[in-house]
Parts: sequence; structure tokens; C-alpha cells
Amino acid sequence: MTERAYLDWNATAPLRPSARAAMVDALDSAGNPSSVHAEGRVARQIVERARAQVAALAGADPGQVIFTSGATEANAMALSPGWLRPGRPPLERLLVSAVEHPSVLGGGRFGPDRTHVIPVNADGVIARDQLRALLGGMPAMVSVMLVNNETGVIQPICEVAEIVHDAGGLLHVDAVQAPGRIAIDINGLNADFVTLSSHKIGGPKGVGALIAGPGLHLGDPLIAGGGQERGLRGGTENVAGIAGFGAAAADIASHLATEAAHVLRLRERLEAGLRAIAPEVVIFGESADRLPNTTSFSHPGLRAETAVIAFDLAGVAVSSGSACSSGKVQPSSVLAAMGIDPALSQGAIRLSTGHATRDADIERFLSAWTKLSESLLKGRNVIAA
Repeated sequence: MTERAYLDWNATAPLRPSARAAMVDALDSAGNPSSVHAEGRVARQIVERARAQVAALAGADPGQVIFTSGATEANAMALSPGWLRPGRPPLERLLVSAVEHPSVLGGGRFGPDRTHVIPVNADGVIARDQLRALLGGMPAMVSVMLVNNETGVIQPICEVAEIVHDAGGLLHVDAVQAPGRIAIDINGLNADFVTLSSHKIGGPKGVGALIAGPGLHLGDPLIAGGGQERGLRGGTENVAGIAGFGAAAADIASHLATEAAHVLRLRERLEAGLRAIAPEVVIFGESADRLPNTTSFSHPGLRAETAVIAFDLAGVAVSSGSACSSGKVQPSSVLAAMGIDPALSQGAIRLSTGHATRDADIERFLSAWTKLSESLLKGRNVIAA
């Protein structure tokens, strides 16, 4: 089979060798991490080593890390009115930015009548004045992602945190796309909760983490059981998956600068090539701070479902946006919130790279884009019926 170019790292990053090795080693551990015998203690050591590695990635204390089945579960756990705050009343409202992942837009354990959406500007950056108005000086749970999974736009989380905390609320930050591209620090962000995902950073699928600030305890756990994860998430831990997550976290923490510089160079080459081939290309969120590895673009007359297939046939894996919608190509709620013309957003393509992406992968994409754009300019059927 001809070698392909994988440009969909925001959906899933390929498994890092260090994560694979850690998982294989962990699979040889027979013990249950809750058992007190020697085999159980070995399994517990694997889990706790990974907990420390994930905590270090986010500038947190290991005791703040709660392992989950993935970021969606971690988001659902965070978005609960049941978080106990000594001396403070429960939070009765949830405010979420309009460009959040579907697992956040769904509201978690807050009912639809208690969930409110914070608008964003044309670049997809949260409208802080609207956040203040919605809070009205009253405490609420607020969820704003650190970086957008479709456009790569980075949110001003420190400013958001100040607004939320001034009103007595709690801030949850979905940060799954940040590690390995920009630095994250739960204390520097002044966030109360941070969500991370293993498979976004080169670890295995099916593992995630919620990092909760000190002094917070969930009175009504999402998954009750045997008291694992400080009583916040029942069920025997996925030891091998957690080991891989930890190894991937340690790997990217030690290579952040070089990996970020690499993908930024590739993005600059990619976007220059896009425009050189088809000057009418629109890059979404271009005026805002963005991740160095992400480009979301469209072109008049382009349809995403046709383009994704055309690129795939040319040996290039790209996405039409979030990969968490049952494999369907759907209109982007993110671009709709940004006020993008539906005729343009229906052609939105997302490209995302990582540390193993090569210059040859970018050239392969640009070659495929040349052929596709020629069809657009000639008016052939690149627009799906």
C-alpha cells in the first residue's frame, strides 16, 4: 500500500513508542491496584507513577488527578452541581462557550433550563463582556475550552478565570488539544478543573483525566462503586491504559519546545501553499492566537464530504471538524457560532499535525489540494449533490 499522509492528529494522535512500551510492561502485571498483596502493590505503583506524570504535565499535584475512561467522561464529571465547596452554596447554573465540544454543550448533569451559552466573536474568542452579563455577579459553573479542537483558537482563560472567580463561581477548562502544542498549568490558568485526554497526546484511546482543584469534592459521583479514584470514580482502573497515558504525558512534557516549533513550521508552509494554489482560501480564526499545529480552512464552492473523500483517495487523512460525531460530516456548530456563512462553512476542512508529521506529508496534501482546487475553478462537480 502506498504510504499515506496522516493530518488528523486533533482527532487521535498516533501511539507514541514510549506509551506502547509502558502498556506492554503493565499488561504483565497480574494484580488489581486495589489489592494489598505484592502483585496488587505493583499495579498500584504503575497507576500512581502515571498519575504523577499526568499531574506534572498540567502543573498539578498528583492527588488532584482523577482517571476516567476519556475526556467525555471527565467533562461530564466536572459539569455537576454536586461539587461541594466548604462554606459556599451549590452552583445552580452552568455557562458554556458556544464553541465547546458536544460533551460540554450537552450540559453534563445540569438541566437544559439551567444551561446558558456564552457567545464568541468572529474569530471564535469568547465574549468576556457577555460572560460578565450572564453571570450578573452571581456564582455559576463556567466551562470554556483552552483551545478549540476545530480551529485551534486559544481562549484567554486567565481573564475568564478572573471574571468567574470574582462572581464566586468555578471554572472548568477542557484542555485536551493543548498538551504538546502549548504549555498548560492549572495554577497559571487559575482553573478549578482541567480535562485531559490520553489519545490526543499519543497515549491509548479510552483513558482520560479530570484534574480538580484543592478543596473540591463531588458529593454525588458520576460512577459510584468500590471507592477508586478517591471515591470519585468507581471501577477497577485501566492499568495498562493509564500507564500508556502517563508515559505519553512524560514524553511530551520533555519535548514541548521542539515539537511545537516543528508543527508551527509545517503550519506556515501548509497555509502559504494553500493560498498560493487557491488565493480565495479562508482560514478560520486566523486573526486570533492559534495552536501551532491546526489549520481550519474552506473555499467557495467546496463541500467537506466530497473533499474528505477526495483527499482520502489521494492518500491524505483530513477531517471536516470534530471527529466525535459518529463519523458523520455535519455542519460545524463552532463555525456557526463564529457567524461564518453556511455556504462557506459547509466546505470546512481541518488539518492537524504532530511531532511525526513530515514535510513530505504537507507536500502530498498540497498536491492533492492542487487537483481539487483545479476542479473547483473549472466548475466540475466537486460540490456534492
